[in-house]
Amino acid sequence: MHLKFRIVLMVCVLLITVSCKKENPVPEVQKLTEVRQWDPEDTRSITGVLAERGLILKTEEATPGYVMFQPSSGVDTYLINMDGKVVKSWSGELSSMISYLLDNGHLIRLERDEDFPTFAAGGQAGRIREYDWDGNMVWDFEYANEKELIHHDIEIMPNGNILAISYEVKSKEEAIRAGMDPKHVPNAGVWPDKIIEIKPSKPSGGEVIWEWHMWDHLIQDIDSTKENFGDIARHPRRININIHGEPGPPMTAEQIEHMKKMGFMTSNATLDNRGSDISHVNAIAYNESLDQIVFSSPHYNEIFIVDHSTTTEEARGDTGGRWGHGGALLYRWGNPENYGRGAKESQMLYGQHDIKWIPEGYPGAGNLIVFNNDIQNPENKLPSVWGAIMEAKGPDPLIAVGDFGNYSAVYEFAPETKADGAYIIPESDPIGPADPIWSYVAPDKYSFYSAFISGAQRLQNGNTLITSGAKGRFMEVTPDQKIVWEYWNPYKQDYKLPDGSAAQPTGPFLFGQFRSTHFMPDFKAFKGKELEPISPQPEPFIFVPPPPPPPQDQKNDTTP
Repeated sequence: MHLKFRIVLMVCVLLITVSCKKENPVPEVQKLTEVRQWDPEDTRSITGVLAERGLILKTEEATPGYVMFQPSSGVDTYLINMDGKVVKSWSGELSSMISYLLDNGHLIRLERDEDFPTFAAGGQAGRIREYDWDGNMVWDFEYANEKELIHHDIEIMPNGNILAISYEVKSKEEAIRAGMDPKHVPNAGVWPDKIIEIKPSKPSGGEVIWEWHMWDHLIQDIDSTKENFGDIARHPRRININIHGEPGPPMTAEQIEHMKKMGFMTSNATLDNRGSDISHVNAIAYNESLDQIVFSSPHYNEIFIVDHSTTTEEARGDTGGRWGHGGALLYRWGNPENYGRGAKESQMLYGQHDIKWIPEGYPGAGNLIVFNNDIQNPENKLPSVWGAIMEAKGPDPLIAVGDFGNYSAVYEFAPETKADGAYIIPESDPIGPADPIWSYVAPDKYSFYSAFISGAQRLQNGNTLITSGAKGRFMEVTPDQKIVWEYWNPYKQDYKLPDGSAAQPTGPFLFGQFRSTHFMPDFKAFKGKELEPISPQPEPFIFVPPPPPPPQDQKNDTTP
């Protein structure tokens, strides 16, 4: 089930007086979520709001250095040492989910513009800002209007240009003309993704010097009168416009407005644009030696690679560029069913985040690493955490705990290539590999689960830094899956947009983290800097559980 509907499902419990209450809860779910003593050490809680926070574990095997992250719902970026102490912070005017620290000590943040129209989905941004080491803003770039909005992630290129993911608006009529099934087209149309390359013009503005559009590389097999009609399985370099998720529960305009006020949905959300965010690309990375871009679409449960060596004109077609395929897909992986070469059982990725190449000189160099968020476990017949929260009549969803059946993993995989480096696209079989070459899964599976956000970073010594985003849990694991460092984000802030709404729809995930980044002690930006713990340290947020509901009146209890 796609993320855009999961949050709605989860929120329905909190809005039980408004709608969405189920009359016949699943018995297994009741057993899982019945009121119990909450154990802070039980990491199976999807939100982790009662967990111990701060530094949990530090061993001699932990990689020295620093970790950077953005506290939830705030404007600050923190750099902590391996003892969990904040040694540096940057503060901006706008909320940010992701930052990049440059060799010169400048920080580039993707920030949430306050007043863009049209778009309504998690990960909204619209602004890129650069700050010097002392926090002075030295560049401001805006890309937020009625037709376009940068969102989720950016990539700083070696030449100083920036790659960004952006929505672009296509009307309902345009979507139908492109062969999209009319019954799946929202009244507001759809927001396919594109990739832009920005050449900064400081102190403000920039020039878009290259573009790639998903809309130029579609195929469909439901309307033979359209130009992009074809056999999906014979065109794996194109994206099926009719990949659809499961419909969410019915809602009213009043419910949507109530959810926005409570911080569970972003501003601009309407009945007409539910489902407009069709691909929800959430991560982007660049490989200079290949001149290729990789990006992740959790709604399609796939990662894609395209050629950056093309001109913008070549990127619209399927010829040209270093690899000869123009802007057509060079590679895809995660869900062969999307291109007609596999059943549901062949799916590898589930709502994944943070795809990137492992850098040269690191163990696994040239392979790809990804956080696989919401893996379905066929051996467990229980519903996912989202279904459990929907059905629960016991504890508050903020502290729901249980073995819900789904789990997360980090995958490292190696795309199959020819001698010249071109990716192997079989004539009829799924695109390989069939399995990752390394993965991290918790020994019990369920204690490591984040159904959305999250990330992974390979370190120089072969360890991997993992961000389990829903809980705000950072952990470093060895190649043999031993946890050698662990830290739980203790910070939460309450930044609000001018209209009083939340910048991002965090719901009950009070400590959630989009991603974190590790830096070695000799990172160039730290040269000559004193990275001692600041005083005072930022104030941690303490979650106080709501009181339990009063005992049910026995005289009014008609339950058999």
